Amino acid sequence: MVRHKREAPKERPLQWHPANYAGLQIELADEKEFLIFEDEHQLGTKPKAIDILIIKKVQEHKIKKNIGRIFRKHNIIEYKSPDDYLSIDDFYKVYGYACFYKADTPSVNSIPIHELTITFISRQYPRKLLRHLTEEQNYTIRKVEKGIYYLVGNSIPIQFIVTDKLSSEKNLWLKGLTNHLKDMKLTEALAEDYQQHKSNTLYQSVMDIIMRANKKHFNEEVDNVCEALGELVRERYADEIAEAALKASQKVNSLNIQLSELGRTDDILKSAADPEYQQKLFEEFNL
Repeated sequence: MVRHKREAPKERPLQWHPANYAGLQIELADEKEFLIFEDEHQLGTKPKAIDILIIKKVQEHKIKKNIGRIFRKHNIIEYKSPDDYLSIDDFYKVYGYACFYKADTPSVNSIPIHELTITFISRQYPRKLLRHLTEEQNYTIRKVEKGIYYLVGNSIPIQFIVTDKLSSEKNLWLKGLTNHLKDMKLTEALAEDYQQHKSNTLYQSVMDIIMRANKKHFNEEVDNVCEALGELVRERYADEIAEAALKASQKVNSLNIQLSELGRTDDILKSAADPEYQQKLFEEFNL
């Protein structure tokens, strides 16, 4: 009797943009009373949307956080997920969105151009784009600090945030929002900070994506890492570990039943003692 393998359930796609929206709110939490956050702000009546819009409640208030020092009244954020590249056309698309946002108002010039800023967030340094802006548009790129670069020469203040290059001390959650997590010190810092805020839905949103995107990294040996990370891994994967153990047990039971029905009792004993032989039997019975 031929038994067909059951298809493994498909994993939910990784939702990077909501996690980035939560991550920005974490990074700017100390000044949230001065800011309004809008996710996917719609432009006009057609399907065009700004990734994130952050509006300062008090124009005169200066944001102290490094990623928000450039902010003015209306701040447009464009986010690229870890494997996406920030292209030349992406720049002009978002610049166009900023101009449309300025013009899409009930009265003329109700949003002055000097009250706008644009922030681009990407994991990789957008080398081709910045070369285009410096060589063909004659702008200057100024590095402000680790991972933060200002475009100098445009009427709209523009910054580029390269998450891979950010400081983990200053921008832990934006730097950690990646599917290329390898640094164990960064991982432990995320775990320790998360344990202090794990009832907060913003932290839950970001950590869920980080752990799902770096499953192999988090499943590595955790005996020699900090207590917070060990606890996080056990909490996060407890259900999966239990489910995997149950499936493994059911698989062995199914194999033994089929072998017993065929009178192959010697194979039952041999498979229990020899994992490689057991695997061959699994393949034979399509388990």
